[in-house]
Amino acid sequence: MRYYIVDAFTETPFKGNPAGVCLLDSNLDDKIMQNIASENNLSETAFLLKENDEYLIRWFTPEVEIDLCGHATLATSFVLMNYVDPSMESVSFNSKSGNLSVKRKKDLYFLNFPARKPKPCEIPNVIKDALKVDIIEAYKSRDLMVVVENEDTVRNLKPDFSMLKDVGGAFGIIVTAKGESVDFVSRFFAPGAGIPEDPVTGSSHCTLIPFWSERLGKSEMEALQLSKRGGRLYCKNLNDRVEIGGRAVCYLKGEILI
Repeated sequence: MRYYIVDAFTETPFKGNPAGVCLLDSNLDDKIMQNIASENNLSETAFLLKENDEYLIRWFTPEVEIDLCGHATLATSFVLMNYVDPSMESVSFNSKSGNLSVKRKKDLYFLNFPARKPKPCEIPNVIKDALKVDIIEAYKSRDLMVVVENEDTVRNLKPDFSMLKDVGGAFGIIVTAKGESVDFVSRFFAPGAGIPEDPVTGSSHCTLIPFWSERLGKSEMEALQLSKRGGRLYCKNLNDRVEIGGRAVCYLKGEILI
């Protein structure tokens, strides 16, 4: 199968979040897809299959299949619009999270995803111990989101990943704060899914965008994810949906032989 690695939410190689993109000619057994994702050892590998003029997309971490992934969807759209059909300006995907669409505007790709507005919750003691910083508030959607004092606190986090694995009832941990040069910043950890830290996470912004839109009183925002690789996201609150924009660059084109 044709295989690509695309750095998403960046225009510079070796930055942003690398995603594997596998273009399938026919259905593939789930175990084989999981083995490919484990072999790739990227935070996400997307598998794309075209059936009856529809694109079906699935995402696998090195350990599990997940229900939604932003950077691998951006990477897949980049591959489709640059290497499969350069005339494409938009694409829709069927996924475990329903219909997802992506539009291209020059070198930016805008993902239309479901919003996942978080609800306030108690701050788990294990989070306090794992992050070793003061936590102001905690919220829950698919992920557990905690708000900390400022951007430097997010940037300088050195969490205990073994303790983060003990956080129950959440796929991942979002740590966020109001930004200095942008509207808000974040980092994302999912050690229980084989991702100690995800460099740039589109799906976490399904939660971050409605939260910060309400907190800041604005619908359009710019965000940074402060991992070592880093990434920039252009965000818009659409009430029950969110728009997440970013750039991408291809690192590798090749074939997987199985």
